[in-house]
Amino acid sequence: MAATALPPLPAQFKNIQHHLRTAQELDKREPVVAYYCRLYAMQTGMKIDSKTPECRKFLSKLMDQLEAMKKQFGDNEAITQEIVGSAHVENYALKMFLYADNEDRAGRFHKNMIKSFYTASLLIDVLTVFGELSEENVQHRKYARWKAAYIHNCLKNGETPQPGPIGMEGESLADVEREEAGSSTLHSGTTEPTSSSAYEAGNAPSSNYTGIHIPPGAHAPANTPAEVPHNTGVTSNTIQPPPQNIPLVDPSLYSAQSAGEVHLTPEDFARAQKYCKYAGSALQYEDVSTAVQNLQKALKLLITGRE
Repeated sequence: MAATALPPLPAQFKNIQHHLRTAQELDKREPVVAYYCRLYAMQTGMKIDSKTPECRKFLSKLMDQLEAMKKQFGDNEAITQEIVGSAHVENYALKMFLYADNEDRAGRFHKNMIKSFYTASLLIDVLTVFGELSEENVQHRKYARWKAAYIHNCLKNGETPQPGPIGMEGESLADVEREEAGSSTLHSGTTEPTSSSAYEAGNAPSSNYTGIHIPPGAHAPANTPAEVPHNTGVTSNTIQPPPQNIPLVDPSLYSAQSAGEVHLTPEDFARAQKYCKYAGSALQYEDVSTAVQNLQKALKLLITGRE
């Protein structure tokens, strides 16, 4: 865990406070993801305000944290290679999303799944440090934030949420933000964050979700991304992962032959490497389906020169 203490968070950096809190929560069990959460906060903060004294002081200390983590985990490929780091963060975000989505579709509504939905959306934010988000990740981020707000507000009002994608107007997260106003601050590098997640107000999309098709989670992770809070009526025995749907191997790959000589470009090799890295990262979370899909993409590209 980064030892450098952070000064009080400037008001200008309110939009990155939840990413920093997520970094604190993940320091021990997912330091790579915590590192990129801080990197995202650093890059975003630089764009917001890097000139006023309080902001410059905060960003300087945050940079010290990043340098300390980079030194500590300098032999980790996920830190030194962006392709590996991107796959690692994306798979962890997917892990949290799938856990929350499985709980939602099974009608098991509790604080931990709300937290997982929203944290998954924050980690998709973090993926922008590697480049532009895919359309799929954009949709998952919107859906996860909306679900977090919708389920929270239903439980608060004593209503039973409807599971899965439904047509619903955007939900306000402002009341949750107010509840979190008294939570632990981020002024110290050793401050222990509260167990509940703070949700950004105004980030719930206002669009109707009837037409968006979010696929069911392939499986609920064996190790859930956060501790199930007490008094939710949910125990570890109630979280049963459904069978994985393993995609069939494309039969054309068995007989695929290149038409003449295939001239692979450096970009082709980079894409093939990316698919292999994604597959390796997926296997860390026992996500066989994603691993098979990415390996098939890499194999097809290397054999035919096409994706």
